[in-house]
Amino acid sequence: EMLQQFNLDSEAMSTCKKTRAEATSVVSSDRLSSLPPKIKGNVLSRLDVREAVRTSTLSSTWRDAWTNMPKISLRDGNFTRTRFVTLVDMVLALHMGTIEEFDISSEKSYHDEFARWMLMLSRRSPRSVTIKLNSGPRYKISSCVFSIGDLKFLQLENCIISLPRAFQGFKSLTYLSLNNFSSTDRNIQNLISFCPVLKDLILTTFEGINQLNIQAPKLEYLRVYGDFEDINLEAPNLKVAILYLGHQAKAYQSVPIVHDKENHIKKSLGGLSEIKILGITGSFMKYLSKGRILTKLPSVFTRLENIYLNICFWDRRQVFAAYSLFQNAPNLKKLAVWSYPSSTWDQCQARILEHTLQMQMDHLVTASVGCFRGLDNEVDFVGKLLSWAPALEEVKIEWKGETDCSMVFAKLLAMPRVSARAKVIVTF
Repeated sequence: EMLQQFNLDSEAMSTCKKTRAEATSVVSSDRLSSLPPKIKGNVLSRLDVREAVRTSTLSSTWRDAWTNMPKISLRDGNFTRTRFVTLVDMVLALHMGTIEEFDISSEKSYHDEFARWMLMLSRRSPRSVTIKLNSGPRYKISSCVFSIGDLKFLQLENCIISLPRAFQGFKSLTYLSLNNFSSTDRNIQNLISFCPVLKDLILTTFEGINQLNIQAPKLEYLRVYGDFEDINLEAPNLKVAILYLGHQAKAYQSVPIVHDKENHIKKSLGGLSEIKILGITGSFMKYLSKGRILTKLPSVFTRLENIYLNICFWDRRQVFAAYSLFQNAPNLKKLAVWSYPSSTWDQCQARILEHTLQMQMDHLVTASVGCFRGLDNEVDFVGKLLSWAPALEEVKIEWKGETDCSMVFAKLLAMPRVSARAKVIVTF
């Protein structure tokens, strides 16, 4: 009955009838039709679900082939809301095999259908789930989703995360991505800590979370984008961290990393090989420095080789905190910096050249500065790199200035360099 409800358009139906007639005449020699159901399902997984369902009209041997598809991807696209609801209901109700991957996305609202779909999906024990229903208010993720014990991959958007009391964790989950969601400190902490083999964690654009407590012994990749007050990391295998604190984030006034060798931020990030700090508003940088140029400290980021940094060179705290980071990364090899302007700044107060800080960046080989406008603070920064890095081979500058660049170029070329091989390359 559900197949009958899912009416095919006249053109598609005539095409299927013609194909069925042709297939019937050669069914005995049709190798595809004689394939095992599992292989047929794998073949049909390469098709759009709608097209896969239509193969049920080809012949009796293909009638139920689509119900063994291991990968299901549903897009409402040009569907009317009613037809899409019928399609999703039919797929989840009639599917007979194991759903390895389930992916649904739409730009229409399905709040009245969502709980039913999640219940039907949970009974299929999928390994991978992606839900991107971005129209209307956030969807509350049903408790039944948190009972899918075999999940390895989970990606949710536009949702509310509230763990059921009986949540036992995702013991096989290695990838978790939550975007545009709301939750609480405790729910997120428990969700993460109950995923013992989690390797990749992405948390972006969220509400209701003040302190992020991330306890993940296997975590290797972390990306956080949002407003929060503090972050506590217990991730001994973390390799890459991309941290973006939104403009409304408040800096947690904890003991700064430079004064406390056991500070939780330092312990968590000390083993990184790569770190990206994006959209600095002073919040994250206050973990590293209280706005002071610091003396060289015992090595903290001993494995850190690559740094990607967005920085406002007119914000004195950001500049000094960046230097604190460089001081504690003795094996840094690659540095990429993007300069961005600030609406309020005092260039005289923030001039780098006025400070006599000396630093040794023995392993730095390449550096780049993006969005370079040729202003004094940016030129000063390049000058410091040239004087600090004896192994430096090149500094790439992406010119975005609107004024005459000849004087700026002349100043850059005249700068003393501690490395004879150091080149300054400017691109437009």
